Amino acid sequence: MARRCAITGKGVLTGNNVSHANNKTRRRFLPNLQDASLLSDALGHSVHLRLSTHGLKTVEHNGGIDAYLLSVSDCKLPVEARRLKKRIQRALAAKPAVAA
Repeated sequence: MARRCAITGKGVLTGNNVSHANNKTRRRFLPNLQDASLLSDALGHSVHLRLSTHGLKTVEHNGGIDAYLLSVSDCKLPVEARRLKKRIQRALAAKPAVAA
């Protein structure tokens, strides 16, 4: 499984450990990823995603996973989030047809 946020696309960065003697060795800066289960109102069940803490805070700030994905343009979303957005859009389009 890739170390990449499903919403923001944050991934691993690289840099150097620099010692007191100014020796440089390569290191990795890993994103703070959390396995999150977010409730989708449109789909009617929870969606399991691997999000960074910044991505989780952004989703909650925007009113949930449905509202966040519908408000962000496709070009700013990773592939996994685009697929989820299409599923949500299809579910929302089908709901008025069932209710009528």
